[in-house]
Amino acid sequence: MFKPLAFSIGLRYTAAKRRNHFISFISLTSMIGLMLGVAVLIIVLSVMNGFDQELRKRILGMVPHAVIQGDDVVEDWRRIDRLATDHSRVEAAAPFIQGQGMVTGSGDVRGVSLNGILPEQERQVSIIENHMEVGTLDDLRSGEFGIIIGRLMASGLGLEVGDKVTVVLPEASVTPAGVLPRLKRFTVKGIFSVGAQLDGNYTLVHMDDAAKLMRTGGKAHGVRLKVDNLFQAPSIAENVARSLGGRYFISDWTRSHGNLFQAIRMEKTMIGLLLMFIVAVAAFNIVSTLVMVVTDKTADIAILRTMGATPGRIMRIFMIQGAVIGVFGVIVGTLLGVVGAINISAFISWLEGVIGHQFLSADVYFISYLPSRLMWQDVLIVSGAGLAMSLLATLYPAWRASRVDPAEALRYE
Repeated sequence: MFKPLAFSIGLRYTAAKRRNHFISFISLTSMIGLMLGVAVLIIVLSVMNGFDQELRKRILGMVPHAVIQGDDVVEDWRRIDRLATDHSRVEAAAPFIQGQGMVTGSGDVRGVSLNGILPEQERQVSIIENHMEVGTLDDLRSGEFGIIIGRLMASGLGLEVGDKVTVVLPEASVTPAGVLPRLKRFTVKGIFSVGAQLDGNYTLVHMDDAAKLMRTGGKAHGVRLKVDNLFQAPSIAENVARSLGGRYFISDWTRSHGNLFQAIRMEKTMIGLLLMFIVAVAAFNIVSTLVMVVTDKTADIAILRTMGATPGRIMRIFMIQGAVIGVFGVIVGTLLGVVGAINISAFISWLEGVIGHQFLSADVYFISYLPSRLMWQDVLIVSGAGLAMSLLATLYPAWRASRVDPAEALRYE
């Protein structure tokens, strides 16, 4: 009997037009504040999740999960390749030769990472084959000195497939003509685009050509591994290295890019906490709203008390009134946040097309568009936190209403 009566009176107070329009304005402001706070928090967390997912997929799809190397070059890389592939946790392995240099073309120069690969094995450990705009990895053939470059580099140097570029290594060769830099002319065989910073400084050549250029004598610098569990890459690589015997050095993505993902995770946590204050401020407005409602309804409270309403029932009436504001604001905000998170990427792409400006440039950022990944776990946490703060905000005003003295309130009525 108590709950339906308290619920009906609470709803009536919520929907009723008040003599004091300022109270209605504060109630509306509280509800809108909750809606915006919850919606913005869900959208921002989804964008952070999108960045984390895209960086993990694109960056870690290009860089190795783990690498096994020797002191300088690895003579028995074929044995390492075979034994690593036999490991139950290793999905694929591929040898590589890696160096730093410069690429010159069309009168411009750009520093690059030069990667010698075997095309038939590289596609098993890298996603680059899926992002080729022109050409394929098979276009890299031993002895032809072909090179595959990223779209940013091709645009910056004005290169297309078939153009010639000069690769210069930071090493010198002693010739009868004197000390000359080591360089070689390459032909552009393909262009890739992963939508990340790697498009501007990552190049691929055949491993035999890289061996001739870097004078490794047909030896590799190491073997890349692709493992079945990204987050267990360090332990898997260590187990593989132990099974090989001899002296080898191992590295994994947590050493080369681990700080990046830790920074994203920390930023998501801190941004989430900061934006939660928006929800807290909106919930605090419920306190001021209900306090003014209690003051406005003092006579009504006194009449209810004289008719037998207990302090507990009075308290429930105003808790329900505040809860309606909070629940409505959180539900609408959650719906807006979910819709916004799903469509934010398409909206930003449309806005970039309308104004003719790209907000995220791959020259500066790791990816060139705004990703979004909606996680229902975040939606539940944000919605639950908003509801909890809204309900907590009703306690003090409701308690204050339950303490109204009927005799004192009706003295001047």
